Amino acid sequence: MQSYQEFLDLSVGFPQDGFEIIDDELYFHDLNLMEMIETYGTPLRFTYLPIISKKIQQAKILFQTAILKHNYRGTYKYCYCTKSSHFKHVVEEALKNDIHLETSSAFDMPMIDTLEKKGVVTKDITVICNGFKTYQYKQYILDMLHDGYRNIIPVLDNKEEFNIYDDEVELAEPCNLGIRIAAEEQPDSPFYTSRLGIRLEDILDFYNNKIAPNPNFKVKLLHFFINSGISDTPYYWNELEKYVTLYCKFKKINPDLDTLDIGGGMPFKDSLVHDFDYEYMVNEIVNRIKQICAENEVMEPDIITEFGKYTVAEASGILYKVIGRKQQNDREKWLMLDGSFITNLPDVWALNQKYILLPINNWDAEYERVNLGGITCDGQDYYSQEAHINSVFMPKTRKLQYLGFFHTGAYQEVLSGYGGIHHCLLPSPKHVLIRRNRDETFNFEVFGEEQNSKQVLRLLGYQ
Repeated sequence: MQSYQEFLDLSVGFPQDGFEIIDDELYFHDLNLMEMIETYGTPLRFTYLPIISKKIQQAKILFQTAILKHNYRGTYKYCYCTKSSHFKHVVEEALKNDIHLETSSAFDMPMIDTLEKKGVVTKDITVICNGFKTYQYKQYILDMLHDGYRNIIPVLDNKEEFNIYDDEVELAEPCNLGIRIAAEEQPDSPFYTSRLGIRLEDILDFYNNKIAPNPNFKVKLLHFFINSGISDTPYYWNELEKYVTLYCKFKKINPDLDTLDIGGGMPFKDSLVHDFDYEYMVNEIVNRIKQICAENEVMEPDIITEFGKYTVAEASGILYKVIGRKQQNDREKWLMLDGSFITNLPDVWALNQKYILLPINNWDAEYERVNLGGITCDGQDYYSQEAHINSVFMPKTRKLQYLGFFHTGAYQEVLSGYGGIHHCLLPSPKHVLIRRNRDETFNFEVFGEEQNSKQVLRLLGYQ
């Protein structure tokens, strides 16, 4: 019978970029994962920070290349969507690449102010303030505008939001605003229109009647986000055309408008059969925006993107040990892990998200079909199929077995509540950060130890 390594190679082609097998063990971007397990134990969350910079640079090169290829007259600006991971080590790594930020809630603003006070950013940084604005969120925006952050752009999510800026903004120069279009949802959605943003048919009247008469404000940016993400589908291209056409109409009555924010949604590699043509999509987006503007005799806009998952997902993984094997009937074999999907990878449980799953060791062993079980007592705490196949296969062995889920760096820690209390009181796992030294050796830092019982009892009020 084939070994697991032969089976995987025939199934999907392996090794792949970022993964290789050396002496029967898996390496991730040259990281010896078994050595990490022996040093830090499991379950173990890790973040390899150089991947973040690599992803940002790849996107910037793609857009700049497309701009040159199509003689596009606008510029490109990369904004990192902070909600995908707010951690300091992630945001600081991203900011090494001459990028800007997009926010979604109140506490983003003091976070940025803290980074400025530490010299990580300057007050010239562009900050796209999205989301429904609570009073506190709006107040933080106003405070930072008055404190000299010249390029904070509040993106109006509703008409009423403008009133507080109108009442309280007192600046020497006009305040720049954005407007978010309430995008139409994809056909299989339970809703017709996004709950976020202002209705497309209301935007021009709102601008003419409310904003244009006020010399203290300029609408510089039009924003939309298509919930399906960036994809080569008729739905995506139809929505893009609709919103770029609105930009053109808006530009003709508002010469200050010069930026189109096309949102996020750039896919990340969540499967070994991931086959997304990034170069084609970026080229096509730039080309179509240029064509629509030419048809409407309007100067092409500067383009902003807000990539979150794309930026951070592929930098992280979580490693587990198989702590039990259970044959529950003739067909179903379970490998029990020393962690939980519900508490460590909530998107697996809540959204049926798939990640790259690979064994760490025993690649020379035969393979078998298994189900993976977390150790909570919840019936939904399992993983039973891959993105490309309705099964999970692992090495068939009685030896000690480790496995890893990869490209898990977006949202999972925040959604699971880092450092809080979790289902069945399972502790947050140890988290290790990895950087590259100038001599290409690795630098390891324990960002957080595994949660202990005293910390959990304190949160529950027992201490």
